[in-house]
Amino acid sequence: MAILEGKRVSSEIKLQIIEEINILKKTTGKVPGLSVVIVGENEASKAYVKSKDRMASELGIKSNVIEFDENISSDKLIQKIIELNENDEVNGILIQLPLPKKFNTWEILDNINPDKDVDCLLPINLGMIFLNRTTIFPCTPAGILKILDFYNINVSGMNAVVVGRSFIVGKPIATMLTNKNATVTICHSKTKNLADHLRRANLLISAIGRPGFISEDMVKEGSILIDIGINYINKKDDVNEYCVESQIKKFDRKGYAITGDIHKKAYKKASYYTPVPGGVGPMTVTMLMYNTLQLFKKKQNLLK
Repeated sequence: MAILEGKRVSSEIKLQIIEEINILKKTTGKVPGLSVVIVGENEASKAYVKSKDRMASELGIKSNVIEFDENISSDKLIQKIIELNENDEVNGILIQLPLPKKFNTWEILDNINPDKDVDCLLPINLGMIFLNRTTIFPCTPAGILKILDFYNINVSGMNAVVVGRSFIVGKPIATMLTNKNATVTICHSKTKNLADHLRRANLLISAIGRPGFISEDMVKEGSILIDIGINYINKKDDVNEYCVESQIKKFDRKGYAITGDIHKKAYKKASYYTPVPGGVGPMTVTMLMYNTLQLFKKKQNLLK
């Protein structure tokens, strides 16, 4: 078995982004701009936005974080999005999800200019993926394909199973794999005989958010395991059951640990697997920066 190190792939892509931005700054006098809008006091979202802002600065992207109290009205939030649409220095707009429950998420997102939809969430951009007519993809699915490409894994002809059907990960990655000639099955909470589907998978991608849910007996010998789950656990017995050694040590220091959806015992049956943490996770923010750069190049008519 071999580990698919997303952290390593992320580092390579970030170096490429820095190099390209430095060249573009000299030739155009401009740099890509990213605006992230966050509403409310969700601590996980705040930490995530902070990491995005920090990486943008490291890579030479002009980052702007706009914070609103959850009491802001939908109209005022939409007005801010319209202002960002009209700002030529902003190439990518990201509304940090989830929004507070009082908001209609689609009512808000639908106001983003599709040419600035950096996480590719709008119906028109998801439709372009379906038609295989785009170079901009949702960040996490795009990160998965970058990992597979980096390790020279060709999915053409593979039986791929995606567990989870969200519009952020499950459905887009299923379409993207189909466009690369994989044979794809999407499984979800209503799927009957789930284990039977999983055992047929040459490539298994899980995005369900249940620690260690996919057990050793559910996976095929020699399969490729891509784990998108990021599950925080704080019980010692659960940590010992689901977590790898580094996370067990982290629990002893910090009182919590992180694990994925795929049980650690399944790793020994895999030909390749992504660890949690250090697998797909590092790629999501990196691909956000990559997409911001692509949208900048599209604006400058520099996309090939």
